[in-house]
Amino acid sequence: MSERGDAERPERPTREERVDSVIRDVLGGRGMRSGVALGRLVRSWERVVGAALARETAPVSLSGGQLVVAASSPPWAAQARFLVVEIGRLANEELGRDAVRSVRVVVRPEAGR
Repeated sequence: MSERGDAERPERPTREERVDSVIRDVLGGRGMRSGVALGRLVRSWERVVGAALARETAPVSLSGGQLVVAASSPPWAAQARFLVVEIGRLANEELGRDAVRSVRVVVRPEAGR
């Protein structure tokens, strides 16, 4: 306690930051960027892989440049694995940047729509 009897309060930062600077820092973080990119891929998945494959697969994560795609069954996973280079290229075209460096396909029955 201080001499006045008040509980000690943490000091306020001496440097004030503009709100837009803080928002830019948060939105510019790697996790946020990959989340936004994944959301864009989810919405445009049919354009990336075509209608048939889009019905049986879905992008489920994008982290560290690796896009994970879930397929509804082993045969659909095999088809997607055959196309991983093309999926990565088209995903990057859709995103307008090289966010996807590799594509990994996993089988998850709930992926089929």
